[in-house]
Amino acid sequence: MSHPSLGLPPRDLQAGHPADAANIRTAASRLAARSLERAIDADSAFRPRYSDLALRELLADTEALADSLATAVASDDPSVLGSLAEHLAPRYRKRQVPLDDVIALCEGLRTGARTVITPGAGASVDAAIDAAIAALKWHRRLAGDARKRNAFIAFIYKGA
Repeated sequence: MSHPSLGLPPRDLQAGHPADAANIRTAASRLAARSLERAIDADSAFRPRYSDLALRELLADTEALADSLATAVASDDPSVLGSLAEHLAPRYRKRQVPLDDVIALCEGLRTGARTVITPGAGASVDAAIDAAIAALKWHRRLAGDARKRNAFIAFIYKGA
């Protein structure tokens, strides 16, 4: 990972698939909209959980994910999207957005990105999305995630 204050060189955006990254950046808004549609179609309880403003925020966040995905594809460095997911987890927890919903958006982004890239860049896209999902799943296990709890475990913890 490059970090200029540590004296490391900047990320090489020509090391991976720069043409595919440009295609992802060009189609970022369309990819984000399609990812949100896929998440809503996959889970019938997704739409009622959010207001229109919250859905617009998720759409904007998905566009940012698409831009980071483009950087990850251009540099062939999956840690770009993984580190963004690490930083997004507390923000979603504060907004009471289940990380499972964010994972669904990432999966939609994976599917949508396949339509604008060449087959050779598919491995880079998969690696970047997998890094983001791994970070989100790790944060999902921490307390405070707004997902539906197991009723039996909740019964045990109540001590009833």
